[in-house]
Amino acid sequence: MTSLLPDIEALSLQQQVAQMLVVRASGYLFDHQIQYPVWEPTAAMLRHWVETLGVGGVILLGGSAGEVALRSQQLQAWATIPLLVAADVEEGVGQRFSGATWFPPPMALAAVAQNFPDRAERYAEQLGDTTAQEARAIGLNWVLAPVVDVNNNPDNPVINVRSFGETPAIVSQLTTAFLRGAQRHSVLTSAKHFPGHGDTAVDSHLELPVLAHARDRLAQIEIPPFKAAIAAGVDAVMSAHLQIPALDPEFPATLSPRILTQELRQALGFDGLIVTDALVMGAIANRYGANEAAVLAVEAGADILLMPLDPDGAIQALCEAVEMGRIAADRIQSSVERIWRAKYKVCASVQGDTSHTWETLSSVGIETQALTAQLAQPQAQAMVAAIVRNSMQMQCPDHSRLTQARWSCDRRNLIIVDDLLAGEGLGRHTPAIALPQELGYALQLVDRHTPPIALNKEMSTWQPTLLQLFIRGNPFRGSAGLTQTAIDWFHFLVESDQLLALVLYGSPYVLDKFLPTLPADVPYVFTYGQMPSAQAIALEFLSDGLGLNAH
Repeated sequence: MTSLLPDIEALSLQQQVAQMLVVRASGYLFDHQIQYPVWEPTAAMLRHWVETLGVGGVILLGGSAGEVALRSQQLQAWATIPLLVAADVEEGVGQRFSGATWFPPPMALAAVAQNFPDRAERYAEQLGDTTAQEARAIGLNWVLAPVVDVNNNPDNPVINVRSFGETPAIVSQLTTAFLRGAQRHSVLTSAKHFPGHGDTAVDSHLELPVLAHARDRLAQIEIPPFKAAIAAGVDAVMSAHLQIPALDPEFPATLSPRILTQELRQALGFDGLIVTDALVMGAIANRYGANEAAVLAVEAGADILLMPLDPDGAIQALCEAVEMGRIAADRIQSSVERIWRAKYKVCASVQGDTSHTWETLSSVGIETQALTAQLAQPQAQAMVAAIVRNSMQMQCPDHSRLTQARWSCDRRNLIIVDDLLAGEGLGRHTPAIALPQELGYALQLVDRHTPPIALNKEMSTWQPTLLQLFIRGNPFRGSAGLTQTAIDWFHFLVESDQLLALVLYGSPYVLDKFLPTLPADVPYVFTYGQMPSAQAIALEFLSDGLGLNAH
């Protein structure tokens, strides 16, 4: 196929199997920066997986865009066969790697589509374009997006605002537009999570959800966006870790031949890469042995095993399965052939003759000037702002309540998040903290780990409060809904007449729970985005009353 890739027949069985693994690694360069040691190997172990085992790819998390550019070059230099380098960048590259463009979550585009469908489609296309272009700039060649699940369950803790919407029509429309934009660049895309994870109330990172719908319902709601993605030329489809008795009463989708082979490969005619969701997730890891899960996934029809807990063991288990006749040798070869096609697609810009075929990938720039010219450009930042503004909800009846407390010396900026240690987009310099602080608002940070305090309106000192809540679906934390801490604080501030204004960053389903008891004279702003740019725009709408623009 290309001199960059050896003939599949020239590879040993172990080498072929290794190409089916994509392992997890830290985007940071040094071992002491590793944040998830259970999943992220040391540099020595990672080099062993890439150089000695010959794994087919790496998925990165953490670090700045500049660090990841260096990290991706390092990984490709270790590899004899070019690597797939992936990341979950559903909200743009800046969602995972600081310095690049960070967009609001995809559901913000569904909100725009309610009033401006053409504009939402244009935004989705630009989201795909910018994400793919910035991914390529830092050495990523596989964008693990878009999420094409139809999120029609407000209590969904894992999909939630990651979805393009609540109906198959809008999800299909925005999915197609995203892919159209991404396909302008030589990166792979991935539709997830087949056959549909949008109507669950259990986080598959922790447990195995069950989707009890009949086949007809799945065909009407869950499946159409995947059909649209396949028709639009998506490169890969990621499986869902969930049980669907109507399709397979025995195995979850990731391990089900009926779902991955019969439904996806045969019924839908998809001939691209089938990739598992992360095999370290609780829905799979807690029920099947790490190595047995790898074998079951390949038997089911998976081409790529994402984040196996024990790469060495998974390779050995798969080789033994072939040798014992459990898996046919040509079944492994068919997966590697698909992987080769995918790698060839993103290898096209490789030039030169080198012992490590990816070292000269021209789109990976580590010169500061070249890198900064490709990331977070003004037009991308303007698009982020436009999406934020067009998807916001607000109530600003007047500023009388705010004006009364404007010159109080005891104003409070109360910020409640799910987990301060795991929060993204909050720091002393970010608008949610810095802007109120400039005007004398005393900062109080609370999360679910904060020791509870007695909230007694009769005993409290009156302290006019700006309440800012960062609540959205967070995988592994099960925080799609209101935390009890946020509920308690909200009701206390309302009942004691201390609530100046409410700013909610995250889930519209949370907003729906607050609005019935929010006083009509209390201003509120809701934005899907939690990143600093969204904070600045949200607070801008309250700036006059809060005194945020007074100096």
